[in-house]
Amino acid sequence: MNKPYIIGIAGGSGSGKTFFLKCFLQHFTHEEVCLVSQDDYYFPVAHTMTAEENKLYNFDLPDTIDHTHFEEDIEKLVSYQPIYKQEYTFNNPNAIPKTLEIKPAPILIVEGLFILHFRKIADMLDMKVFIDADEDIALQRRLKRDLTERGYSNDDVHYKWVNHVVPAYKEYLLPYKGESHKVITNNSHVAEDIICVTEAIAKELREKVL
Repeated sequence: MNKPYIIGIAGGSGSGKTFFLKCFLQHFTHEEVCLVSQDDYYFPVAHTMTAEENKLYNFDLPDTIDHTHFEEDIEKLVSYQPIYKQEYTFNNPNAIPKTLEIKPAPILIVEGLFILHFRKIADMLDMKVFIDADEDIALQRRLKRDLTERGYSNDDVHYKWVNHVVPAYKEYLLPYKGESHKVITNNSHVAEDIICVTEAIAKELREKVL
């Protein structure tokens, strides 16, 4: 059986990576594509912290990720073995995580902030996609998400943005922009723009892989 075609999708917070993935996956069936997300490999720490400690803790560092486990699970999927993983609950100590079953497929998507920084993972990728957005637009998206969906305060979001998010982006993701096969600027709020981009990449992959 041929090795899966591995696509890495990297983007900073607020770049629109989640929406890009949602659109991209709609072009395939569950049997054709599988997705493994870096977020599901955070070391569990939220249950031990107070709200203030959670605010100050820097989740935007590579050593907060169990990258060894991440790499091992990617290798299992490459070998057409299913993996089982506890979902990430966004630092919410009261949430009960589900156990995720991820089945192998001919196209494997690996996504996350540090996937290009983790060089063992980067070297596995057949296609590297970099989702980019202007900083002010990315911040507005982050505010909208964290205030409404995750219950953070405005001060918490700005503190993390200035002290954690932007420095991590500049150190652990931006340096790899130049080695990416596709750089997608996502400043638009028009869904159709991203849908067209994902459709073009999906067509390219169908010709290569499926």
